Amino acid sequence: MKSKLTMTHCIHSDTNHNNQGSPQPPLYDTSLFAFESTQAMRDVIEGKTPGAFYTRYGMNPTIIALEDKLAQLDQAEASLAFSSGMAAISALFMHFARQGILCLGDVYGGTRQLLDKQLPALGLKTALLQQTDLNAIETALKTHQPALVFIETPSNPTLILQNISKLAKLAHANGALLAVDNTFATPVNQSPIRLGADFTVQSATKYLGGHSDLTAGVLSGRRLELEAINEWRKNLGQTIATEVAHKLSRSLLTLALRVERHNLNAQLIADYLDTHPKVRKTCYPGLASHPQHSFVSQQMSGFGGMVSFYIDGDAAMAERFIDLLKVFAIAPSLGGVESLATQPIYTSHHGLSAETLKQANVDGSLVRLSVGLEDVKDLIDDLDQAFSLC
Repeated sequence: MKSKLTMTHCIHSDTNHNNQGSPQPPLYDTSLFAFESTQAMRDVIEGKTPGAFYTRYGMNPTIIALEDKLAQLDQAEASLAFSSGMAAISALFMHFARQGILCLGDVYGGTRQLLDKQLPALGLKTALLQQTDLNAIETALKTHQPALVFIETPSNPTLILQNISKLAKLAHANGALLAVDNTFATPVNQSPIRLGADFTVQSATKYLGGHSDLTAGVLSGRRLELEAINEWRKNLGQTIATEVAHKLSRSLLTLALRVERHNLNAQLIADYLDTHPKVRKTCYPGLASHPQHSFVSQQMSGFGGMVSFYIDGDAAMAERFIDLLKVFAIAPSLGGVESLATQPIYTSHHGLSAETLKQANVDGSLVRLSVGLEDVKDLIDDLDQAFSLC
């Protein structure tokens, strides 16, 4: 089932969180809220009465308004806003790791390090399976018996897809919940909750923020489960700052408009790269050559703004190519209005072992493009001139 998120949803998903008639929720830049009596304070903290209390707990009207909007965009019961995408993933993992987590396929390098190193160092149960084959996944589920299955689709940086609907059914049949990192797709292009997932997580630093000027994360799912995860957020100090929440709420107003342009530009650039003589392979879900193209149209309504390709040469050639770019900036991260180019071995997957990089098909010849909102002719001309000189 495809996502149906439109600009109308982005603009009108706010409920009225103020009584002054402002079209957007105001910024409550305060750490605490005073009460007329102890009983009134107790009613709020004990959940008998809705209201503001203490910002670190997320009980601030600016944060609450943002989370209501995010839940509507993710088509979930509730959302929690975090200080970063990795903060959201960490809280999710800490809640489930004692019972066991199974990670499937390629994921962001930071997520991989958390599962490979940090959580096992605490004696917590994690397992990783570099597979999309459903039979192999079912065997792993029966072997490891995890409480949570975690996937990233499309994956960073090679844009491999996982079948969310089939994996949700498989996870549930084996007593596990499914969480999906939806950062590359965004709720505009893909709705994991509607496809059967239990949680969707995103780095809001990327497309949701969209202007490379904030750091935030979001976790959406069922209210009861998020209430338990919120204890980790609260006590690990991972709650989003009110100023960032206010800025993110504003950015969400144009999310669908921006993502539609990202989709369009990225498809045209992928088409260009797919036939270029200096490109060995192009990774983009919108290409017929993509290995999961057969089901992508059932799962995604657009294919996103990320394009990766293997240059027909070595790491030094890929570095020269990137250094020759004039419109694309050389920078980490993604999802902003400006176009970026990097080698993942130096950014998202820096520090991972040679074996892990090999499993993920990440080497020095791989170039990742975050395609922005510039005129696509200018972007293709920039790629063209860099290819001609390297």
